[in-house]
Amino acid sequence: MNGNDRFIRACRKESVDRIPVWYMRQAGRYDPDYRKIKEKYSLLEICRQPELAAEVTMMPVRKLGVDAAILYSDIMNPVASIGIDFDIVANVGPVIANPIRSAADVERLKPIDVEGDLGHVLETIRILDRELDVPLITFAGAPFTIASYLIEGRPSKNYLRTKALMYEAPDVWDRLMDKLGDMVIAYLRAHMAAGGKAFQLFDSWVGALAPHDFRRYVLPTIERIFSELADLPQPKIYFPGVSSGELLPELGGVKADVIGLDWRVSIAEGRRRLGGKFAIQGNLDPIVLTAPMAVIEEQAKAIIDQGVAEPGYIFNLGHGLFPEASLDKLRELTAFVHEYSSAALRRTREEVSNV
Repeated sequence: MNGNDRFIRACRKESVDRIPVWYMRQAGRYDPDYRKIKEKYSLLEICRQPELAAEVTMMPVRKLGVDAAILYSDIMNPVASIGIDFDIVANVGPVIANPIRSAADVERLKPIDVEGDLGHVLETIRILDRELDVPLITFAGAPFTIASYLIEGRPSKNYLRTKALMYEAPDVWDRLMDKLGDMVIAYLRAHMAAGGKAFQLFDSWVGALAPHDFRRYVLPTIERIFSELADLPQPKIYFPGVSSGELLPELGGVKADVIGLDWRVSIAEGRRRLGGKFAIQGNLDPIVLTAPMAVIEEQAKAIIDQGVAEPGYIFNLGHGLFPEASLDKLRELTAFVHEYSSAALRRTREEVSNV
């Protein structure tokens, strides 16, 4: 990778001249050009065409000026390789034809074959490795979040079946976590070998768990994933999703480099709960992007001021972009983060040197 390495440096808590910025779901429906592509192809059809998936990945880098690209893909892609039949249904999300409901359902899951079944994803990464001048972030869905779709059969608000399986059949749950953990490890290792420069593990819905349940039913698998990938030189991000602030103190043993925060916990408080062990990523509420630009900048300033207080900060949203977001506002916000953070970092360095 040649060119902008601010994102990688920030992940490693190294000095930067300005705060790097990228946005979760930055390749998506807020962009009119992307919406035109979606008129012809579904998400999964785009993913199966490496040249097209690479182009969609690069569009926000060109249009917004962000400091990293994130692979255009979906967290459900690898589950097809382990024996799950699913579709992404408009206005619903992942819908599973054969949900996991029993020990037998778990046992029928196969080991992932990344090269054989997901070669198109790896080819997309290889194309982007050649074409991008910013780092490429790849990603996977974390086992709890994937399991919630596999068990419920579709998106859920209360995770009734998921929690019921945890409590009623903990041995079955543990076996499912083991199999999904193996899938994630193999999938992300292949991504990094193909040219990924960092990865993020999305645990979008694990904030639905109490800390003691997270500690018992999920954390051992998260720790195993990052431990087994610790030999990789690329930065590693864990995003525990929305409403996960109470889980942050549990993450001290995770061998990640960066923890992503949602908007409900401040950057300063997130650092305190994490014990200062990680670089931090986040955490503007995506809905703030519907506000006037002056309001967006005011909220971004408050976040950046906390971010620059210590090395290791990446500006992002507290969750993903939504279709109603404004391309123009995102472009303005990116430029504002770069400009304001550059000045803020200079002030911070001057204050330190004057002490």
